Amino acid sequence: MNERGRLFVAVIPPTNVLDLLAAIPREARSDVRYTTRDQWHITLRFLGDADIGEAAAALQRVDAAAVEAVLGPQVERLGRGVAMVPCAGLDAVAAAVREATADMEHPIDDARAFVGHLTIARMKNARRCPATGFALAASFAVTEVHLVRSHLARDGARYEVVASRSLRVL
Repeated sequence: MNERGRLFVAVIPPTNVLDLLAAIPREARSDVRYTTRDQWHITLRFLGDADIGEAAAALQRVDAAAVEAVLGPQVERLGRGVAMVPCAGLDAVAAAVREATADMEHPIDDARAFVGHLTIARMKNARRCPATGFALAASFAVTEVHLVRSHLARDGARYEVVASRSLRVL
């Protein structure tokens, strides 16, 4: 039997960008749950419950050039329940990931257009997140993408990189 997991393909920012993200204020509130440094990433495609071997093989088919990702200019809301930092520059990589993983259909993700962002907090019945509006601007080279397994827990998800793929350097 092949091993399955809750999977997604993501970009993980470098340490210097993670350090900038750590400066975002995190006022303690019962209706806002902040993500942690080891959870910070930009999801390119959510695969859901999938065969890890098949997903890792699909990741190796990703054919995209390295790009520059741009975070900012500030923390914003995404829908009703997420505070995030927008991320531009990853559309072509996300499209290449979607193409390489096309046979791994996930009904929720397949209906959504890619919106590059890094989640800072999740809000439950909160009118606002204290971090919203915090100015943050950073850019970084994206030279690889990762297949990540999500282990869900009451205090938040723990992520494990199970495979990586280097992007073409021009």
